[in-house]
Amino acid sequence: MNKSKRLKIVLVGGGSTWTPGLLKSLCIKKEEFPIEELRMFDIDEERQRQIGEFAEILFKEEYPEAKIIYTINKEEAYKDVDFVFCQIRSGGFEMRQYDERIPLSYGVVGQETCGPGGFAYGLRSIPDMIEIINDARRYAKDPWILNYTNPAAIVALALDRVFPNDKKIINMCDQPVNLINSFAKILDVAPTEIIPEYIGLNHFGWFTKLSDRQGKDLLPKLRENILDNGFAPSDAAERDASWLVTYGMVKRIVSDFPEYIPNTYLQYYLYPEKVVEHLDANHTRTDEVKEGREKRVFEECARVKRAGTAKGSIIAKNEAHADMIVDVASSIYYDKNQEFILIVKNDGIIDNFSKDAMVECRAKVGGAGVNGYHFGKLDVFMKGLMEGQLAYENLTVDAYFEKSYEKALQALTMNRTVVDAGKAKAILDDLLDINKGKWPELK
Repeated sequence: MNKSKRLKIVLVGGGSTWTPGLLKSLCIKKEEFPIEELRMFDIDEERQRQIGEFAEILFKEEYPEAKIIYTINKEEAYKDVDFVFCQIRSGGFEMRQYDERIPLSYGVVGQETCGPGGFAYGLRSIPDMIEIINDARRYAKDPWILNYTNPAAIVALALDRVFPNDKKIINMCDQPVNLINSFAKILDVAPTEIIPEYIGLNHFGWFTKLSDRQGKDLLPKLRENILDNGFAPSDAAERDASWLVTYGMVKRIVSDFPEYIPNTYLQYYLYPEKVVEHLDANHTRTDEVKEGREKRVFEECARVKRAGTAKGSIIAKNEAHADMIVDVASSIYYDKNQEFILIVKNDGIIDNFSKDAMVECRAKVGGAGVNGYHFGKLDVFMKGLMEGQLAYENLTVDAYFEKSYEKALQALTMNRTVVDAGKAKAILDDLLDINKGKWPELK
C-alpha cells in the first residue's frame, strides 16, 4: 500500500448511534490516518440519512479535505476502498428485544451477546458478515476488514471457517479498552501507561497481569481499591443505569475469585441467577438504549442540521471504540506493530487450549496482520470455563453451517447461562419462530 496516499474507507452500519464518535475520531486523528473519502453504508436509509447529514456538517467544519458519501448502494459503498469498518446490528432493535425477552420469560439471562440472546444474534450476524466481506472483495481490491460486529466470538469463528488464514480480517472488541480506561482512572495514571496481559474468549476473559512502564505490578493496588470502593466505568456519568450495575458486579467477582480482574461480561456466566434478578423482561436493555442513547443521538443530529454547525455538539466526541478502530487501522497502514487486545486464532498462544479457538489476547498489529503474544498455560478454573464456552461457540457455528437443530440445542444446553436442556429446547423453539427468514431453516 502506498503510504503517501490518502485512503478510502467505508463504514458498514453507518446509521449506528456509534458513528458520530467514529467521525470525531477520524477528525482528531487525520494526521495519523489520512482519508480521502469516508463512505457510510447502511440498509436503513432513514437512519443513514440522519447520521450522514450530521457527518457532512462535522466534516465541513473539521475535515473539509475529506469527501463524505452516504449510501444504500453496495457498489458505491465498496468500490476501490482500502478499509472496511464493520459495526452492524443484524436484525436491529426489533430482533434484539426478542433476544433479551424470550430467555427472560424462562428465567434465563436475556442479554444481546451472552447466552441465548447472543446465540440468536450470532445466527443472524454470520450470513450478514460473510456477505459484507464477499461484497467488499468483489468491488475493491483485497481491502482490510476491521470488524466490531457482535457477537464477536461467534462471528470470528464463522469467518475463520469461510475465510481461513485470511490475515486481512481483524476481529476486535472495545470492552478490554473500556476496562483499562477505568483501571487508569482508579490508579490515577494514563491508560497508555498500563501494560496489560489479558486472556480469554471474547466477552469471556481476564486480566492476569497489569504493570506500568517501569515494570511495577499494578494488580494488587487495583484489586484492593475495587474491594474497598467498588468499580465503575471511567465515563460513569454518561452511562445508562444497566452499565453501572454491570460494572458494579466486578467487586463481587473479584471478592470470590481474587486472582485476576475479570471482563465485566463474566457476571452473566458466573452468577446467572443473580443477574436475572436485576433484569426486567418488560423493560430490557433494548428499551433503555432506545430511550437513552438512541433518542439522544438522533435528536442531536436533527438539532445540528437545524443549526448548521456541529460545534459544541454533545455527540461530536471521540470514544474508546472509535479511537481503537482508527488506531488499529493506522497501525496496519503504517506498519507500526502497535499493541492492542484483539481476537486472533490461538495456534500456540495458549499451550493447553484448542489451536483453532479464536482467543482474545494482547497482540501487535501491522501490515502483516495480527500476531498474538504467547501466554502459556491456563489454570484449571479458567481452562474449564473456556472449554465449555468454546464448545458452545463451536456448536453454534456448526448449527448455522449444518442447519442443524440438534447442534443448536446442544449449543444452548452447553451455555452456562442456560444449562437445563428443557429450558434450552423451549427457548430455542421460541427463538426459531421469531427468527423465521433471518436464520437458516434448522432441521
